[in-house]
Amino acid sequence: MALRAPIAFALRALSIAAAAASLAFAAQAQGVGKVYVSSEKDHKIYVFDALGARTGAIDVCKRPRDMRFSGDGRQIMVICGDSNAMGLVDVATGKLTGTVPLGDSPEMFALSPDGKTAYVSIEDDNVVAAYDIGSKKPLYEVKTGGEPEGVLVTPDGKTAYVTSEVANVVHVIDLGTKKVTKNIKVGKRPRRFVLTPDGAELWVSNELDATVSVVDTKTHTEKQKVKFTVKGMREADITPVGMALSPDGKRMWVGLGRANHVAEVDVASKAVKTQVLVGKRAWGMGFAPDGKTLYVANGLSDDMTLVDTASGKAIKTVPAGRVPHSILVSK
Repeated sequence: MALRAPIAFALRALSIAAAAASLAFAAQAQGVGKVYVSSEKDHKIYVFDALGARTGAIDVCKRPRDMRFSGDGRQIMVICGDSNAMGLVDVATGKLTGTVPLGDSPEMFALSPDGKTAYVSIEDDNVVAAYDIGSKKPLYEVKTGGEPEGVLVTPDGKTAYVTSEVANVVHVIDLGTKKVTKNIKVGKRPRRFVLTPDGAELWVSNELDATVSVVDTKTHTEKQKVKFTVKGMREADITPVGMALSPDGKRMWVGLGRANHVAEVDVASKAVKTQVLVGKRAWGMGFAPDGKTLYVANGLSDDMTLVDTASGKAIKTVPAGRVPHSILVSK
C-alpha cells in the first residue's frame, strides 16, 4: 500500500508531461497547411492536417512517388512509376486533372525556374528527359549512367545534376548545350540531392555506404563525406536516401532508410547532432514552413512520423497508406 502513492504520483506526472508536450506540439502546428503523402501501392496521395490527422485521399496514377508543387502552387505534380506518366493534381479540388506521358520507369524530377519544363530521370532508358509541361510533349534527352534517379536544377536554370546509382557518380549537365560536362565521383549508389541556400554545396545521399557526400559546386569535386553510425545497427543497414534542409538552412535532416532513424546534421560543421527513431525504412521527408516539425514517410511500416525538431523527439506516428514514398507540405 505504501508504494502505491509514489507510483500513482509518477504516473500522473508522466501523463501531465505527455499532455503538455501534445498541447505544445498542437500550438506550434497552427498555421501549417496540408501535408501530402504519396502511397506507392495504394495509387493515392493521402492528405493530412498539420497534426497528422488524415483529411482526404486523392486517386492518381499507378505507383505515385516523387512530388512537388507547380511554380504557381496550384498543382501537385507527381511521378507515377508504373503508369510511365506524371500526374497533375488540382490543389483546390483535390482531383487528378491530367497526365504527361513519360518514358519507362520514371523516378524523380525537377522543374526549371519558370516552372515550364520538367527534367525527369527515366530509369529503364538511362536518360534524363526534358518535357514541356504546357504541351505535355518531350523536348530532348541526355544520356546518363545506369539507373538515374535524383535530379536537381540550379536556381539560375543553367545546370542540372543527376545521380547514377550504378556508376556512383553525379552527372553535371549544361542545360544550354544539353551535354554532360563532368562526372563527379561520390559514394555507393547515390540517390538524392539538396543544394545549400548559398549554392556552394551540393549534398548527395549515398545509400550503400552510410554516407552523404558534400560536393563543392565551384570545383565540382567531393570535398567531404558525412558518415552515419547507429548504435546496434550494421553499416549495411544504414541506407541514407531522403534529405530535407531546415527552412533556416542550418540543419540537414537525413533519412537513414533501413536503420529506422533520421539524423540531424549541422550544415556548417558537418557534425551529426541528433538521431531520432521513427518507423521502418525512413525515406521521404518534408518540413513544416516554420521548421518546427519534420514529417517522415516510413516505407516499410506504412506510416508517417512527426518529429519535433527542437527536442529531437518523435511526437507521433500515424498510418499513411501502403509504402509511403514522398511528402509535400503546403504553407
